Amino acid sequence: MHFSGLARIIMKITVKIIIQILFVYSLNAWSFTESKDKETISIAAIDWCPQICPKDERNGYILDLVKKVFSDNQYQLEVQFYPWSRAIKMVREGKLDALLAPAKAEAPTLIYPDNEVGAQKMCFFTLSNSKWQYTGLTSLTDQQIGIGKDTSIEELNSYLITHPEQFQFQPYIGRYVEQSFRKLSKGRIDSFLFTYNTTKFELTRLKKWHKVRSAGCVNTAKVYLAFSPKIDEQKRSRLIKEFNMRSNQLFKHGAESNIMKNYGLNSWR
Repeated sequence: MHFSGLARIIMKITVKIIIQILFVYSLNAWSFTESKDKETISIAAIDWCPQICPKDERNGYILDLVKKVFSDNQYQLEVQFYPWSRAIKMVREGKLDALLAPAKAEAPTLIYPDNEVGAQKMCFFTLSNSKWQYTGLTSLTDQQIGIGKDTSIEELNSYLITHPEQFQFQPYIGRYVEQSFRKLSKGRIDSFLFTYNTTKFELTRLKKWHKVRSAGCVNTAKVYLAFSPKIDEQKRSRLIKEFNMRSNQLFKHGAESNIMKNYGLNSWR
């Protein structure tokens, strides 16, 4: 009887541990089908709502589009979420198949298909009472600017390299916008750079959007589902061919526009 009671206790503990492990894994990876007959595409992504939304009921318009591209075929998606720099590194090293969703300047060694999955407009944000406006390189004099590590700011990339003392880098994680707003409020930076849609989404959620203003934007850059150069070449070629074919069909019929309407946004195309 004593052994039987001990066995039941051990079994309960074991089951509890297994449940906890499965729960933790579910917070960091999404699998969009349970079919064992399909080939898995492992994708690294970030918390980047409304483009990619791991914590919301809706997946985000970029992830919705990618899911639609690979629906009704032999592939299944497994999306794993990381800080941006780590996501780039893991795909670059071939630990995962693809990255969602870099501009080409952010991960130049990855392999890119013909079509993008969205576009990002990088903008400066200041406090609402600030009179400063970005009008070109000369307007950046004496500015202290917050920026996410490994993010591309297009025509300002060269300026960043030659004037690193004007930029305060921090890892891009889900709290990047909130942390940047705090630094802005405390006067530690004059402005911060990030994508317009996500900054508006996050600060609206925090009821802080009215306290900032967009002070000008740099060029808009297309973003992609980019593939690792280190994965099996035949697999990568199949995935890119499938992506190009299906995305061409979807764009031809305006699928991305219909998806973005669900988020109150207009198509970048």
